[in-house]
Order: sequence, then C-alpha cells, then structure tokens
Amino acid sequence: MPHKQDVARFIANFRDETDSAALYRAMAEHEPKTEIAEVYRRLAQVEESHADFWRRRIEQAGGRVPTGIGWRARLLIAASRRFGAQSVLPLVADDETRNRSVYDRQGEAAGTSLPAQERSHARLLSLLASRSSQGWNGSAYSRLEGRHGAGAANNLRAMVLGANDGLVSTFCLLMGVAGSAAGPQVLLATALAGTLAGACSMAMGEWISVQSARELQERQIASEAEELAEVPAEEQEELRLIYQAKGFAPEEAKQIAARVIGDKDTALDTLVREELGINPDDLGGSPMGAALSSFLVFLVGALVPALPMFLVAREQIVPASLIASAAGLFALGAAIAVFTGKHPLFSGLRQLTIGLAAAGVTFGIGRLFGVAVGG
Repeated sequence: MPHKQDVARFIANFRDETDSAALYRAMAEHEPKTEIAEVYRRLAQVEESHADFWRRRIEQAGGRVPTGIGWRARLLIAASRRFGAQSVLPLVADDETRNRSVYDRQGEAAGTSLPAQERSHARLLSLLASRSSQGWNGSAYSRLEGRHGAGAANNLRAMVLGANDGLVSTFCLLMGVAGSAAGPQVLLATALAGTLAGACSMAMGEWISVQSARELQERQIASEAEELAEVPAEEQEELRLIYQAKGFAPEEAKQIAARVIGDKDTALDTLVREELGINPDDLGGSPMGAALSSFLVFLVGALVPALPMFLVAREQIVPASLIASAAGLFALGAAIAVFTGKHPLFSGLRQLTIGLAAAGVTFGIGRLFGVAVGG
C-alpha cells in the first residue's frame, strides 16, 4: 500500500501532466504554422497518456484525483490565446528542461516510456525555442528592454521587469528625498521629474540598443552577400556542414546545400538564417516601437509610487506612496512567479521585502544627508 507521500507525489505528477496537456492544446490552437501546431498536439496526447498513468496510480492507492488545471497553466494559456504560442514557448521549454529527469528516480515509472519521453520533449521544445525569433507577431516589443528582453519571445518577462524597474527606482528615489525631510512641494516635483526622467532614459537606451542591433545585423547580412557573390563554393560547403550537423546524412546535406546555393533568389535568405541565425524579415523590430514600449512600461511602474502623491493631502503623500509601492511590489513579485514556477505568495513577499529594504537604505542615506546639510 503506497504511503501518503507517494500518493501526494502521484497527485503532483498528475497535475503537472494535466497542466502541460491543456497548455499544449492551447498552443496548438494558436500556432499559425500547421506543422508546429501538429507537434504541440502530439505532445498534448503524450502528456494526456502520462496523466492517465498517474490517475490509475492515484485511484489504486485510494486517493482523490484532482480536477481542473493550476493557476500558472491558466495564465500561460491566456497569454497563448492573446499573444500566440510563441509568447509562452520559452517558458514551456524551460519547464520541460527542468523536469526532463523528473521520472528517473520514481520507481513507478521504471520500465515505462515516461522518462525517455520527458527527455525527448525537453530536447524538442528547446529546439523550437532556439529557432523562434518572433515576439508579439512583429517584435516591436520583442526587445522591449535590452537587459531583460533578450532571448526568444521573452516579452511578458520583459514587460514585468520593465515595470519593476520603474516602480523600484522611483520608489527608492522618493524615499531618499523623503528621508532628507524635504517639503511636500519638493517631493511632488521629485515624483514628477523622476518618473519622466526614468521613462525617457529607458526609452532612449532601448532605441539605441535596438538600432545598434539592427545596424550590426544589416552589416552581417551585407558581408554574407559579398561572400556569396565571391566564394559561393565555400558558402555551399558551410551549408553542407550545417545540415549535416542537424542530422542529415552527408550526401543529403550535400544535395540540399547545392540546391540552396543554386537558387539565387533564396540563397542569401537561407544563408542568413542558417549560418548567422538572423531572421532578415525581422531585424529586432522597430527602434521607435521598442522605445515607446519601454517608455510606457517603465511609466506604468513608476506611476505606482508617484501617482498617489498627487491624489492625497500633502501630509499623507509619503504614507500614500509607501502603501501603493508595497502593494505594487507584492503584485509584481507574484507575477514573476509565472516565469519562475515559485508560489506567488513566496515571490510576492520576497519582492516586497527586497523593495522595502532598498527603499529603507535610500531613506537612511537621505536622512543622513539631510542632517548633514541642515546641521
């Protein structure tokens, strides 16, 4: 008779498989490429068979089979429906990579296809994610914020972290000024100036980042075009090696490379995609679009501590900013749990603690500065 810990493990496995199956179904429905949508459907079928495996174990142990899907799966499904399957693919690939060996030490899965299938899923999704270079159907937001937005379609993470930048930096700035015992007018002016200065700085930095990336990729494409015109045989050999590394037989790789180089209309496009890993139809999106997106997301975060100061009596502006910022920090921390898989309560409290600690430091420095200046 299985122990309670075993039954709990069966239930956890069942929930994970059920959540994955529902998510793959949703991704298949909102994947524009038919062949990739079919891959997601096959993955869903396998995960459903895994769920049935653990359902039987739960029932045999006298446990209660849970119903429904988890909160994180619901959020990812909603994101897939709103922004397309590519928007959640990196997160799903990360999940599968972390869980690829989850069944290796579970005796019930020994001798079954579960361990091998989980590792196969991890490899397949990693490959799909590595080939993905598009964000919200046109990547004006795909590189929203250079430090955070890098990677395959990591747009939602960039959005949350961009808002977090705005909230934390503005909150700490206001607490530092408040610590110096500045008057209400100074605090309000600081809130307005800090919000606009931070948003403009982020927008300018993002414009430079995306524009520089575009110019670099354009230079690489031009160089590749020169090499194709001057030494097509060498480019064909490079393509042959690339296709062979992907698993094609040597003769097949040679034939494919020859056909690609022989088609002058598509040779450069293929070389750029395969050799440089660049999508010539999408060189990082619009710099202006990325700058505007960065400005707006930072502004949303910065308004959390700043806006309440303009809506309350002057003697209440510091408490109002503190309360609003604390609520915003917790909410952003809970949102980050979508990407990390942690419990939202844990992530929210951690974010709140770190944010308040940072604000406490700036408040203390402001207080010391105020005392030193004021005598």
